[in-house]
Amino acid sequence: MAPDFRGTTPGTRPGVRILVVGGGYVGMYTALRLQRRLKQRLKSGDAEIVVVTPEPYMTYQPFLPEAAAGSISPRHVVVPLRRVLKHCTIVIGEVQRVDHAGRTATVTTLASAEDGTGGLDIVYDEIVLAPGSVSRTLPIPGLAESGIGFKTVEEAIGLRNHVIEQMDIASATRDPGIRDAALTFVFVGGGYAGVEALAELEDMARYTSRYYHNIKATDLKWILVEASGRILPEVGDAMGKYAIRELRGRNIDVRLDTRLDSCEDRVAVLSDGSRFPTRTLVWTAGVKPAPLLAATDLPLTERGRLRCTATLAVDGRPHAWAAGDAAAVPDLTAAEPGRETAPNAQHAVRQAAVLAENVLAALEGRPLKEYRHAYVGSVASLGLHKGVAHVYGRKLKGYPAWLMHRVYHLSRVPTFNRKARVLAEWTLAGLFKREIVSLGSLEHPRAEFALAAGGPGTPGGPAVPREGDGPPKAAD
Repeated sequence: MAPDFRGTTPGTRPGVRILVVGGGYVGMYTALRLQRRLKQRLKSGDAEIVVVTPEPYMTYQPFLPEAAAGSISPRHVVVPLRRVLKHCTIVIGEVQRVDHAGRTATVTTLASAEDGTGGLDIVYDEIVLAPGSVSRTLPIPGLAESGIGFKTVEEAIGLRNHVIEQMDIASATRDPGIRDAALTFVFVGGGYAGVEALAELEDMARYTSRYYHNIKATDLKWILVEASGRILPEVGDAMGKYAIRELRGRNIDVRLDTRLDSCEDRVAVLSDGSRFPTRTLVWTAGVKPAPLLAATDLPLTERGRLRCTATLAVDGRPHAWAAGDAAAVPDLTAAEPGRETAPNAQHAVRQAAVLAENVLAALEGRPLKEYRHAYVGSVASLGLHKGVAHVYGRKLKGYPAWLMHRVYHLSRVPTFNRKARVLAEWTLAGLFKREIVSLGSLEHPRAEFALAAGGPGTPGGPAVPREGDGPPKAAD
């Protein structure tokens, strides 16, 4: 039998241990609800909730575009798990595999490489799998070397720094080719992430250009590449077409039914034959389930998601549960049979509540509840004071849609503390000018000291990494 999870008193084990894999929407909200309902058992040691997550915080992803544009501080986009889940055991690490037949998960932590003990085996009674998703990439030449993702707060802030630094490069260079490439920004993917990130950053860069003596807003070239014939399908055809008109009205080049064929040597080559020298290529063309799911003995669908029932239990596997991006959950409100709920935040937050109640019901021998939620609509931001919305059959655009976008997501961001901080920042942003500073050096905090101490960057030593550099190359 696998060793028990260290941290409990030797020789003792809680009456029930619930293992939550992932600290995102589903993971945090499920653990939070379980924590509230099992408060007394957790205090007495009769129950334990273990949350395994790569990061010690939950990221509220709908606010990533505003964080990238500087409208919200990055630290207010994340929720510290240890503060919210006070009665849970937080393990910062990654689950490498799950042996559900043996009720054991193997986890590598930050200390695994240091202490040489290898993976940590955690024995559980119930498991909630919510590892989320990762970027879905394609074998496009040059993508792995030059592409930039947009799923984490680190990527959002890195992209903001990168955009401003490209403007610095364009302002300083005498080479027209370098200037043109630095001021060309290509975004691939016309879903929420791509459209909102592009719109917010274009807004920010256009504002920033007024502080450069030799860069005008019209010098910046923004290109949105979408393989299908529309963008933002969640808001409907009419609002999607309005979004296209709005973006094109801001001189943004929206290319539908177009694919990225290559991005080698800092040149984006599109399927329509267009070629754009660029130093910025942002990839937001969809997501796929976390690789962890393939390392379990649980049933998967053809798309690699866990096959679940409407009660959010893994099909045919007692004591295993899943929701969110990792789960293929039947949509009981759909007209056509066999349809699954969309992998978005609207479903994830609501599924977490049902999942937590069903875990408790299973422990107490009560009937399980089926998840049922009709999709109420979507909202999307197109930059400051601009947006589109299709909610409860009503279509909104412009300022009313943008306001609804902010109100909705403010109501959904976890904890009153975060709500108050975000609202305060929005209020201050309305009273004062935008911050346009780039803090790209944060990505290499030791570079300056290493240079001063005779380390990397000194004659004969390795170069100090700079923004836009690729991975270090071996010496000839």
